[in-house]
Amino acid sequence: MTEQKEWDKRYNEDDLPWDSGMPETALINMITSWPKTPNKALDIGCGTGTNAVWLAEQGVEVTAMDISEKAVALAEKRCSEHGVLCRLIKTDFLTCTPAGQYDLLFDRGCFHCTEGEEERRSFVRQAAIHLKPGGFWLSLIGNKDQMSQEGKGPPRLSATEICSAVEPAFEILSLESVLKTSPKQPQPLRFWHCLMRKR
Repeated sequence: MTEQKEWDKRYNEDDLPWDSGMPETALINMITSWPKTPNKALDIGCGTGTNAVWLAEQGVEVTAMDISEKAVALAEKRCSEHGVLCRLIKTDFLTCTPAGQYDLLFDRGCFHCTEGEEERRSFVRQAAIHLKPGGFWLSLIGNKDQMSQEGKGPPRLSATEICSAVEPAFEILSLESVLKTSPKQPQPLRFWHCLMRKR
C-alpha cells in the first residue's frame, strides 16, 4: 500500500479526487436496509471522516483509522463540526493490532490499494482478525472491467482477484459492478461493491 508520506502529501495538497464530501451510497443502502444496525463499526482508511460521521449519526459506535496524520486531523474536525464522537486512530491497517472486534468493517478504496496477491491476503487476514464471527465487510474496489486511461483513476482488481484473495476467510454475499459519478471526476468510474461475511 502507498506509504504514509505519500498520503500526507496528497492531503496537504488537497489532491483528493475520491473525497466527494458525501457519505457513500452503498454504505447508506446497506445500513438502512438492515433489520438491525451494527453496534460497532471500523472505517478503514477513513480519510476526512465523512462515512465515519454518518455511521455515528446512525447510533453506531465507530472506530476510524487512516495512515495519514492529516486525514485523521480532518476527520477529527468533521466529527467536532457534526457533534459526534468517533474513536480516531492514525495507523497502518496492514500492521495494526485489533482495537476491538467489530460487527462491520467498511473500506472505500483501501483493499484495492494493496500491491500484489500476498499483500491482498494480508489485508484479508487483518479484516478477519478485526471482525466478530459472522461480521460483515463492505468494500468499494476499483473494477478492472474499466481500463485505466494513462494511469488515471483508482487501482483496479478483477472479480477473480477479489474472490481468490478473500476465500476462504469470507463468504461473498454480493459482488456488484457499478458506475460511480463524482463532482471531482471527469467521467463515471466503474467500481465493485463487495459485501462479505466472515466465515
